Amino acid sequence: MTAMQPICPAYGTGQIVAPGAASAVAVLTKGSNQLVLTNLGAGVCHVRVGNAADAPVATTNDFPVLAGQQVTITRGQNQDALAHICAAGTSLHIMNAEGFRN
Repeated sequence: MTAMQPICPAYGTGQIVAPGAASAVAVLTKGSNQLVLTNLGAGVCHVRVGNAADAPVATTNDFPVLAGQQVTITRGQNQDALAHICAAGTSLHIMNAEGFRN
């Protein structure tokens, strides 16, 4: 059985973006292993983490963040971009975080 591991938010790194029908990119602060994603709206948002220099593009085949839900995903410490898309439009809060280690 997998244990749920808490995270330590990187306060001050949060940003709110407005995913729409076309993919857009949010630039992230580097240095943390996790991102906490909170979908503040009513539409399903899809995300893809990558490097800004590679201009990642999100599609509906990427990771879904359901309406009104919060998820934590892992990313590479040097990945500095989050592509996002939502056909119906929504608001997505993005924050860096680090998992606690035993």
